[in-house]
Amino acid sequence: MPYGYNGKILRVDLTTGAMKTEEPGEIVYRTYLGGGGLASYYLLRELKPGIDPLSPDNILIFASNVISGAPIAGMTRFTVAAKSPLTGAYGEAEAGGFWGPELKFAGFDAVIITGKAETPSYLWINDGKAEIRSAEKIWGLETGPAQEMIREELGEKRARVALIGPGGENLVRYACVVNELKHVNGRTGMGAVMGSKNLKAVAVRGTKKMEMHDPEKLREMSKNLTELIGQHGPNKVLHKMGTSNLIIPLNNQGILPTHNFRTGFFEGAEKISGEQMTATILTGEESCYACSVRCKRAVAVSSGPYATSEKHMYGGPEYETLGALGSLLCIDDLDAISKGNELCNRYTLDTISAGVAIGFAMECYEKGILTRADTEGIEFRFGNPEAMVKGIEWIALRRPGLGDLLADGVKIAAARIG
Repeated sequence: MPYGYNGKILRVDLTTGAMKTEEPGEIVYRTYLGGGGLASYYLLRELKPGIDPLSPDNILIFASNVISGAPIAGMTRFTVAAKSPLTGAYGEAEAGGFWGPELKFAGFDAVIITGKAETPSYLWINDGKAEIRSAEKIWGLETGPAQEMIREELGEKRARVALIGPGGENLVRYACVVNELKHVNGRTGMGAVMGSKNLKAVAVRGTKKMEMHDPEKLREMSKNLTELIGQHGPNKVLHKMGTSNLIIPLNNQGILPTHNFRTGFFEGAEKISGEQMTATILTGEESCYACSVRCKRAVAVSSGPYATSEKHMYGGPEYETLGALGSLLCIDDLDAISKGNELCNRYTLDTISAGVAIGFAMECYEKGILTRADTEGIEFRFGNPEAMVKGIEWIALRRPGLGDLLADGVKIAAARIG
């Protein structure tokens, strides 16, 4: 086997409960490198053409990259892939955090999930073993309480949990998967695929260390990379402001998504910028496994209508969220955007797709296609943070009317409106 891999892939059939471990062989690993490579190989080989993405026939794959698990900055990402319920095409989403390395430590490079559980369930993988457990007590819960209950039930505080919230359970077509409540496999609706399979979470714990060809050289490379990161200007900016540092430069270039993409310049850009976040609501910089950049934001809004969770466990908005829930909707309230980010992570909604769906509704409202009767009396106008926050809640819960309409994405919503 090439070093960096375990050489083992776990297969789980949720319909029958059957599980087995297979060893694809070196040629597969060398040909289809990385999490995306492995996932695309299995999907293209095994997925039946023409299937409904939300049916038991879909195949859901979690796969780590080649070097995930090695103590090197920036090498933690893993893939979740399946046929996308949003596009009907190949769906792939990546995330960082700690889940990908933990899967390697547990003895597997990937998990291939087929079928549908009869009742809400979650998958527990621990040092080469796996079992399907009941999730009936946590089905319907937001991600924070659900993760806490899973860890308590397992008696394992260090279990890494990739899970869905109500957005995934309600089959919102752009529902995402989140680990550690803040590292998100966004886009393409992988959370909806989990929901369609009655799969609440995949919890992982491993104590195995990855075997490397030259451990001493690896340590040397890791040390050198950490030193280079500390000296590298862009990484210094990422550490200080995260990807939110992009707001002002993109606005100055006239390419910041604004007013539902009708313009690229937002007058309120400074109010939602990385500089403003750092000066006001930022509480710290957080990291993925073995990464010295620490670009993840931790924020806290302590009071007001958009106060965030007291435990500050859902992270802070990245550039994409600041754009989709901020400038795109002409909202310059950083507290409200942070609340919207938290809600998306609690419900497991992709912040970009959610923002675009709400932007679509706001433009329809602006043009008189939607009225106050459609929006329960709320003015769904650009610049109204209340409409953004309510829109997220309605979408995640598929509230009859506008929420249910937007939960299927802009293309389907436009067709239904006519």
